[in-house]
Amino acid sequence: MKLKWMVFCSFLCISWIFSAQKNSKFVNPFIGTDGTGHTFPGPSMPFGMVQPGPDNQDFGWNHTSGYQYKDTFLLGFSQTRLSGTGINEMGDVLLLPINPKRATEKNAYYKETESASVGYYRVTKKDDVNVELTCSNRVAFHQYTFPEKEAQVYLDLQHGLRFVFEQNDPKGLVLESSVKIENNTTISGYCSTANWVNRRYYFTLTFSQPFANSTVLAGKENEKAPKYVLDFNLNDEHVLQVKIAFSTVDVEGAKQNMEAEINHWDFQKVRDENCKNWENYLSRIAIKAPQKQKEIFYTSLYHLLLQPSNIADVDGRYRGVDNEVKTAVNKEYYSTLSIWDIYRGAFPLLQIVVPEKIDGIVQTMLVHHQAKGFLPIWTAWGQDNYCMIGNHAIPMILSAYQNGFTGFDAKEALQAMVETSTKSHINSNWEMFTKFGYYPFDQLDNESVSRTLESGYDDWCVSEMARKLGREDISQDFQKRASYYRNLFDPETSFLRGKNSNGQWRTPFNPLMATSPLNNPGDYTEANAWQYFWTPAQHDVQGMIQLLGGQEQFTKKLNAFFTTESLNPNKFLGQEAMIGQYAHGNEPSHHICYLYAYSNEPKTGQKYIHQVVKDFHNNTADGMIGNDDCGQMSAWYILSTLGFYPVNAADGTFVLGSPQVKKAIINVSNNQRFTIKAKHLSNENIFQQDPTLNKEKLSRNFIRYPELMQGGTLRFHMTRN
Repeated sequence: MKLKWMVFCSFLCISWIFSAQKNSKFVNPFIGTDGTGHTFPGPSMPFGMVQPGPDNQDFGWNHTSGYQYKDTFLLGFSQTRLSGTGINEMGDVLLLPINPKRATEKNAYYKETESASVGYYRVTKKDDVNVELTCSNRVAFHQYTFPEKEAQVYLDLQHGLRFVFEQNDPKGLVLESSVKIENNTTISGYCSTANWVNRRYYFTLTFSQPFANSTVLAGKENEKAPKYVLDFNLNDEHVLQVKIAFSTVDVEGAKQNMEAEINHWDFQKVRDENCKNWENYLSRIAIKAPQKQKEIFYTSLYHLLLQPSNIADVDGRYRGVDNEVKTAVNKEYYSTLSIWDIYRGAFPLLQIVVPEKIDGIVQTMLVHHQAKGFLPIWTAWGQDNYCMIGNHAIPMILSAYQNGFTGFDAKEALQAMVETSTKSHINSNWEMFTKFGYYPFDQLDNESVSRTLESGYDDWCVSEMARKLGREDISQDFQKRASYYRNLFDPETSFLRGKNSNGQWRTPFNPLMATSPLNNPGDYTEANAWQYFWTPAQHDVQGMIQLLGGQEQFTKKLNAFFTTESLNPNKFLGQEAMIGQYAHGNEPSHHICYLYAYSNEPKTGQKYIHQVVKDFHNNTADGMIGNDDCGQMSAWYILSTLGFYPVNAADGTFVLGSPQVKKAIINVSNNQRFTIKAKHLSNENIFQQDPTLNKEKLSRNFIRYPELMQGGTLRFHMTRN
């Protein structure tokens, strides 16, 4: 009887895991598309080069992905974009199918109904044209169904998602182009653009039916790329298909990509292959949860895996940051690296979910260093926009090495980390930093405190990497620099505060006042003194406790942080989804709930984790408060739902919080499973106690990456107080 019961239980477990394999049905691509989430509903492949989708506007804060859920106007459908960013970029090769009999009607350019799922987007325009989109890694695939045989397609190669906030600002226009109509089904060429990054893309597009006529439209005087109206006489099915392939290298590369990935006209086949590919990734975590929670969780996992993008062609060629064409190792060269955001939670999570991608990402960053002389800061289409502060490729590299990844040269990595941290470049002035032991606000235009604190974290990472490689000389030098944050601690106010080159504090000082390079320059980056106070805790929690006078004062400071009312919370960038001074809408706050694990009140942190999950994440279009920032917001939700988060993103540990699901299974490497169980979890029982790992009581407040990846069971006992 006992054996039969064990077999039956095993069958139930396997059945539950198998049923969870179809996790794509829980993905809602519209989550985050309304408001400030800045996601998009169009299809993409995991880590894919193309992201075809609808564009409602080509500029402005609300349309950084080209799309806003409530906006019903349609400019057309471009093929590339960023997910969840605060700045507009890409939006290449805009196509808009038009019913020529209704082309003069104003409402013909508005959407009637739309839907989206993994690998598929569909919209019906008010002129009765139906648009469907899917894609492979490097090729977008459109399918248009017209009401009659007569059809038109508007093709705009001048279009782009422009890094501007006013309509008449000329930035973001194409600087140069060369476009050729090869025949009556194929158009190819390149465009060079200057926007958030300066880049060149090559493309080829081909129609399933020939166009009968092409008309070049006159544009503005400064437009350097053509716009066409293409006329079609369709067959009896009234269906027109378009494939658009891209390359960073040349037109031939784009053509090879199309031939290798979609050498047919079977739209459903491409859609099915796209969805199948996503299932491989989405099935790596199974959770036992209600429908709503599954929709938020798996959409978060979907958003996490949209990037970074592999921009190498199928033959491995790519155009690097030095504009040289090279061949990538294993045909992987990654871009859309929003490093300031993703180093915190997204990259540690990627090491759990997609460990096979990590060596390629690190190798990409080292190749970037070889070409540029310093590690990347924020890359798109292979080029660096130098956005945000710090050099946080450094903690990403340490994190990978710490966690056992060996597909890159560790000595080369250390050299890159040291050179990035000692040779001044566009994002750092190391002579100033080492002279004063901080960035003085009278010698730095902006963000002096934030730059000091974030550089300190990077320095700790360099020190640790050097120590692991036996370079104690380097390690000691950078360990000293890692403590420079103490030079900005003001014991009178108990804040990390701006100081000038004479050692004088900035006055007046208001720790509630958020600063932003866009609208209110000051000493902090998209944040205030409260939020940036906790940055050094990423690498030196005990030092922060000591600085404040002990654990009791540390706890008191945390409690004040979460209860002090905000000053005009919606006025400045990043001050969104607030609990006291905690701003969930921006990354500098993301680790702070978990600092309670080092306080006298760990359950207070668990309370706030539960509140953030419940109040600031939803399965609606406006269900993401704050930019997703290439998956970092999504990563916080996933990790916190599982019950842990990396306070220090580079040391290989995950601090325990409070799980938000009764059961989760992570399919880790080597066919192992890491299971998380939360006994007695309910809406009231939100606090965990007595955690065990593989039936052994945990006497620490964290688990290690190898413990996750070797498989096992983490159990929590949930209570209401």
